[in-house]
Amino acid sequence: MTTSNTMVSPELAGTEVHGISRASFILRGALTAGAVYGATAVGPYVGNALAMSGSGDIDILNFALTLEYLETDFYKVKGKAVGLSGEAKSLATLLGDQEAEHVAALTKAISAAGGTPVKKPTFVFPATDQASFLKLAYTLENVGVGAYNGAGPSLQNKAYLAAAGSIVQVEARHAAAIGLLTHQPVTPNGAFDKPLSKTQVLKAAGPLIKS
Repeated sequence: MTTSNTMVSPELAGTEVHGISRASFILRGALTAGAVYGATAVGPYVGNALAMSGSGDIDILNFALTLEYLETDFYKVKGKAVGLSGEAKSLATLLGDQEAEHVAALTKAISAAGGTPVKKPTFVFPATDQASFLKLAYTLENVGVGAYNGAGPSLQNKAYLAAAGSIVQVEARHAAAIGLLTHQPVTPNGAFDKPLSKTQVLKAAGPLIKS
């Protein structure tokens, strides 16, 4: 990823999403926004992107499913590849299983609503050892929280909104657990997330498109 901005979360710059769906495109943009401005940028970016695309509930659920695919793949595939050990390995196993449950629940909800669940993209993560894995895990979980906060208000079906609300709470606990393990802030933005201006959001919305 190349950008003229100073990156707040450079580890996100090496995280790639290879897919051609709208959900994959928005996720790439969310990661770009997070890399440039930090996790607080993700919610405004996602909300703006969904509003501009006129997305309905199925599209929003498919975006959430794409995010859950990424997190599941990160813990279950990349976590094994870097050779985690001790508490980090136990935590990654637990979180990976829960992300997989989110995938199953979202897939079921989309199908039940008459939609087609988006296909799983392929991912590339820059982590090479336990330390870099945990650093990226902390960033990705906080990005996930921001993404759900950005997408949630666009949902029209109250049942879907409730489901998204229950998932984002778990994502926040995942981020907090990793923060405690790695001695990073449990609430990195204090008591409230700081919104960005529309200009800042649009400036961060130039995703690196990979196919």
